[in-house]
Formats: sequence, structure tokens, C-alpha cells
Amino acid sequence: MNYLIKDTKFEEVKIIVPKIFEDHRGFFIEVFNKDVFNELGIPSNFVQLNHSKSKKGVVRGLHFQWDPPAGKLMRVTRGKAIIFAVDIRKNSPTLGEWCGHLLDEENKLQMWAPAGFARGFYAMRDNTEIQYLITGTYNPYGEGEIKWNDPDIGVKWGISNPILSQKDNDAQSLKEWLESENSKYLLK
Repeated sequence: MNYLIKDTKFEEVKIIVPKIFEDHRGFFIEVFNKDVFNELGIPSNFVQLNHSKSKKGVVRGLHFQWDPPAGKLMRVTRGKAIIFAVDIRKNSPTLGEWCGHLLDEENKLQMWAPAGFARGFYAMRDNTEIQYLITGTYNPYGEGEIKWNDPDIGVKWGISNPILSQKDNDAQSLKEWLESENSKYLLK
């Protein structure tokens, strides 16, 4: 088996530890294998691959897509970041709780967070690059953001004055999301 799956505080969110084949030439890892992922209970119906690059101190998130609901498999290919997942499912017993994990180019870990979780990251090095496979095609009319520093969630980002996009700076609170008509799309 070329993967080890580690649990997080959420049953649905997983850390994937790939087997690294390394020698004097460099390394090789299998990032994705549909059959193995299905066997491990991780979705394999990815329809889109995104790649971002961020400066040190950038926070992106907390982002999610509700139409169609989309999960993300995220990995850091260059640099270092803490990746976060927040449960935003209206009827979930862990609503508003979060977990965060350090992913970097050295450990080559991946984080799977299904639909119903808002995701975000804090870039800890310049030129941090993150790739993510997504289970739903991007829909600008079905996406949402929750404020990165929403006190009702209390994510411990490790930074107090991040570099933010205007969209992330203006994001709604978890409470506002839950009161919206669209939150019905992400029930437990």
C-alpha cells in the first residue's frame, strides 16, 4: 500500500501520508490512485485541479462551495502551510469546530476535507504552492467564504495580521452563513 491514512478530530477529514520512494536521484510518490482511494473510503470523483502560489503571511480562506457541494484534497508542493478545515454543516454535532495540520514540501502530506467543511490555509514561507483536487466543478454563484478570524470558530492561525484578499476580508461570519438560505445545501 502506497498510503497511510491518519485520522483527525473529524471522522470525515483525513491526513494522507504517501509512501515516498527516495534515492540519490530524488523522490517519487503516488499522489492519487482512484482504486486505492476508493478502497480507503476517500472519494475519487475529482473533476478539477487547482494550483495557488502565496507569499509568506498570506491567509486564504475559509472557502467552501455549496452548489455543487465540493470536497478538496489539498497538498503543499512547495513551501510550508497550515491547512485548516472547519465544519460548517448546519446539523452537525461538530458544527463550528476546526482542525489544522502542517503540510509542507518535505512531509508531502495531503489533507482530505469533504463538502460541508470550509477550508483555508496560512502560507508560512514565501512562494508556497498548494494544489488541490476538487470533487465539484467551480461555480462562482455557489461558493462561500467565512471570515478567517470569526470569534465563534476561533481558528488558531498562528498569525495576527495576515495578507488577505478583499473577498476574504469581507467574508461573512459562520452565524451569517447558517442563517442563509444556501446553508440547506450542506446539511450533515
